[in-house]
Amino acid sequence: MTETVIADPDSGLTGAQLAARHGLRVAGARPSLAEYTRQLWSYRHFIAAHSRGRLVATFTKARLGQLWQVLTPLTNAAVYYLIFGMVLKTSRGIDNFIAYLCIGLFLFTFTQNAVIHGTQSITNNLGLIRALHFPRACLPLSVTLTQLQQLIASMVVLFGIILVTGEPLTMAWLLVVPVLLLQSLFNAGLVLALARLGSKITDLKQLMPFVTRTWMYASGVLYSVTRFTDLPGPAAEILQLNPLLVYIELARDALLASAPSAIPASRLWLLGVGWALLMAVGGYIYFWLGEKEYGRG
Repeated sequence: MTETVIADPDSGLTGAQLAARHGLRVAGARPSLAEYTRQLWSYRHFIAAHSRGRLVATFTKARLGQLWQVLTPLTNAAVYYLIFGMVLKTSRGIDNFIAYLCIGLFLFTFTQNAVIHGTQSITNNLGLIRALHFPRACLPLSVTLTQLQQLIASMVVLFGIILVTGEPLTMAWLLVVPVLLLQSLFNAGLVLALARLGSKITDLKQLMPFVTRTWMYASGVLYSVTRFTDLPGPAAEILQLNPLLVYIELARDALLASAPSAIPASRLWLLGVGWALLMAVGGYIYFWLGEKEYGRG
């Protein structure tokens, strides 16, 4: 038989009842999803400042500084063009392979870097988490924002490459804006989910480079996605559901006059919106469910 302890003999209330009366709650308790969202919005300026700080710190020790935001994807594009375009001849059937390749690499790198850095966004900031109280989702979201800022800088160069290689400037280029917004939503949800997994499985960061490299080969970055139609069984259908393939193909359709594609544009847009909403909502809820776990142990 348990005994009820009266915290306030005058009122006859227990400690729990007194806490409820005065709006007190357990330290570190997870807030409701709506309250958590309000808290996160109130920290939007912190997210922006943290992302800018990460961006500056990334290139502080490099002599060329933030110019590497542009040089890195360009160098990757040159290497892949040499190997896949000139040696392996994957450029067959693609009129403007240089622009085709650069679009794929720039957009894939956006997600790749967000995934790799986002997986470590909790474990790399344990000191900050244990010292200050704030919604922990600020950290993975700042990673996504950092990578988006890098992509925007790279897109200026990408547009130049596309124009120099002979592509016309058309109104269809405006479709790149919703494509990047959808990919950003997808990235944010994915990074939130991986941040929670990475806080539990510390070795996950060692696996992510191999995962993203495999993901790149399945996303039609280096060759035409029409090659997937020759695969046996349901493999081609499964590969065409790949979210990164979807966003890359949408960008190519908008920026290139004659990009080969095996997927109708209407289906690409449906998949792009579906993946963005599914990952953004699912990743956010999954991260919120583990809010009280971060920084403990």
